[in-house]
Amino acid sequence: MGTTVFERQRPAASVIRRSLAQTRQSVFWLDDVPDQPQRPALRGHHDVDLVIVGGGYTGLWTALLARRRDPDARIALIEAKSVGWAASGRNGGFCEASLTHGRDNGLSRWPDEIDQLDRLGLANLDAMGADIAEWEVDADWERVGALAVATEPHQLEWLDDWAQDAATRGEQGVIRLDHAQTQAAVSSPAYLGSVFETHSNALVHPGKLAAGLARAAEERGVQIFEHSPVRRLNTSGNGGNAGAGVEVITDSGRISAGKAVLATNVFPSLLRRNSLMTVPVYDYVLMTEPLTAQQRAAIGWNDRQGLSDLANQFHYFRQTVDGRILFGGYDAVYHYGGRVRAQYENRPESFEKLASHFFTMFPQLEGLRFTHRWAGAIDTCSRFCAFYGSARHGKVAYAAGFTGLGVAATRFAGEVMLDLLGGIPTERTSLRMVRERPLPFPPEPVAALGINMTRWSLDRADHNRGRRNVLLKTLDALGLGFDS
Repeated sequence: MGTTVFERQRPAASVIRRSLAQTRQSVFWLDDVPDQPQRPALRGHHDVDLVIVGGGYTGLWTALLARRRDPDARIALIEAKSVGWAASGRNGGFCEASLTHGRDNGLSRWPDEIDQLDRLGLANLDAMGADIAEWEVDADWERVGALAVATEPHQLEWLDDWAQDAATRGEQGVIRLDHAQTQAAVSSPAYLGSVFETHSNALVHPGKLAAGLARAAEERGVQIFEHSPVRRLNTSGNGGNAGAGVEVITDSGRISAGKAVLATNVFPSLLRRNSLMTVPVYDYVLMTEPLTAQQRAAIGWNDRQGLSDLANQFHYFRQTVDGRILFGGYDAVYHYGGRVRAQYENRPESFEKLASHFFTMFPQLEGLRFTHRWAGAIDTCSRFCAFYGSARHGKVAYAAGFTGLGVAATRFAGEVMLDLLGGIPTERTSLRMVRERPLPFPPEPVAALGINMTRWSLDRADHNRGRRNVLLKTLDALGLGFDS
């Protein structure tokens, strides 16, 4: 087996140790949004028209879009902890237009719909920016595009194919950059070439986005209850409002509603049918201290694009408004039993690996320190992009399985779920992507064996010029392969 650039150009161990010496286990985005309001827990019985379970992006977008559709509706949102504390406050802040985790993944599953899905994805990203402006959400929104970089020679062919495909379809804004052009954009000895997508990606401050959406929702009359985990979903119509049809029950209260939206992301679904549809995969992140003027000049990167590399185990990185660099990805760790646990967030070997890879990419930044490290669980499903549906005779709608690309797609999910609850066919609900469900994961111990074998195979492919082994080829043939 071969090596990758991260083994061939590994920094000294002392560089890694020094960079992590003063790092604290804490989510930068949430630390950077202080003094958030303390919202009440659910107490007693409430009657509403729509109840939303989950206070992340999916739930918040759904609440605001529901308010836009019906200015008089009584809407309540209920969150187990606090708004935006989980994936919505822990991600990299990349808002990608793709609804399918990349065109190739969508093309392999819904070739007859991919152009439509691309169009809807771009329209959704445009609408997201317009909503943020309309609702005066201060979320550091930047429509700066994204640069995908090759770090191994065999990946240059992938870039050529990508750019050629876009040109054949007449897609604007996909620019192939050679080595010199890439170095002019971002100076790194690891970068051999790149593709720049100029309009299909924006950056956002995840914590500010969640906080701003919650504020906008409350200003428009949405009730938000925090620290109120839902224990049960009832659709027997036996609640205090006999005609409501849906009831969510917590330890200290309940809400009766006409309709319900489940936006629980990686956490266990309140619907048995979805119990095996997602698995939690842990992703790890580092955040640097602000760069000095000299450090910024050493790497260029003046256009502030989001960056990622092309390996199966890829990294993502971006700048913050105050001049830091977020660097995450590569390790994707599944724990037996599919549990979500706080102790899984502190994994020193993953943080050390990220720090090593960071200084392989930017050796000119040696001496820079990381101030924050954190992790979060990604709601991974077998088709690598969100799935949607309704249940309980159309009274309940759900969306989950965003697989790490949900910052923008959650807004689209809100529209889909409201369409489903409305019961009137739309362009969105007619999509095969919306109508079809992915294959569920098998129960343990098969799930852990399969997931970890797949992860091993992806790492092996990265060390073998991208060549996929029999397992990966079989998964590709079954529609379970990851190709984004």
